[in-house]
Amino acid sequence: MKKPIRIFTFVILLGLIACSKKVVDSNDPKNNGNDSTTGTSQSCNAIQSDFLNITIFPSDNSWNQDISAAAVDPNSSQILSSYSSSGLKADFGSGLWDNAPIGIPFVVVCGNQKKVSIVFRANGYDGNYGDESDPGPYPVPLNAPIEGDGQGDSHVLVVDKDNDMLYELYNASVNGDHWEASSGAVFNLASDALRPDGWTSADAAGLPIFPGLVKYDEVASGAIHHPIRFTLTSSNVKSAYISPATHKVNSSGGQYSLPFGAKIRLKAGFDVSGFPASDQIILNAMKKYGLILADIGSNMYISGSPDERWNNDELQQLGNVKASDFEVVVSN
Repeated sequence: MKKPIRIFTFVILLGLIACSKKVVDSNDPKNNGNDSTTGTSQSCNAIQSDFLNITIFPSDNSWNQDISAAAVDPNSSQILSSYSSSGLKADFGSGLWDNAPIGIPFVVVCGNQKKVSIVFRANGYDGNYGDESDPGPYPVPLNAPIEGDGQGDSHVLVVDKDNDMLYELYNASVNGDHWEASSGAVFNLASDALRPDGWTSADAAGLPIFPGLVKYDEVASGAIHHPIRFTLTSSNVKSAYISPATHKVNSSGGQYSLPFGAKIRLKAGFDVSGFPASDQIILNAMKKYGLILADIGSNMYISGSPDERWNNDELQQLGNVKASDFEVVVSN
């Protein structure tokens, strides 16, 4: 199995990427767009909420598919039975857990962000998947946020808002003047192209991570328009994958288990009216777009990005929604 079970993911939240025609301090962590040689920056401004203005994959893409009317898998009940009482767990929020922000971070950069080479390597946490990685270079600022402050999966996600490109690293770290990682993947957000068959990505399933995250700004906008990334334990994951996933792991799930890339949908009749407004937006997205299985982890953990505006007490109420409230849908 490529990655160990994740109990919690940890993050650093980055707000503003500053670029404006002026002389700047190249050591200032807010100046990610700077030319590190001259100390000057290009004419650009990028803030995290800019992702709302980017089309995330074409409209016909699986990440934009309305599955509210999709057929139910005839084995749905058997597939969900072993973890039917498991409640949703928002693996993101505000504040800290084990001294690190909670969730998977991402940073938005301008198209002129300096691109750097990535050294693919093994370390004490995981191996070297450079042979299944896009070589780059990647526009990753040296001070880009790392999930868990470098503990655990240590994902680094970068969205190029001007060129509609997504860059993702797994098990990443900074070594002096460059980035190192176990694997990396580049996604053209204007294309339906998948990873090469059998290739991993920064995620075990070969999927992009960023499109499946619950993000505060999209909830604040009133709707989520994509499936939400979730995990299951190895015993509930089949050693297989279906599109849009491209990679499997040596998981131990049997006949009645889900492959990577499978989707489950919150039942249409589930009453969300008693939940806080923000939770209702998340739950309604689960009815329309579902959850997409992306990695091995704890049962029914859903992924999101950190934000100090999250209300953790409200997010915890999602735990009242059980796996038995979902149904497995037949993938097209």
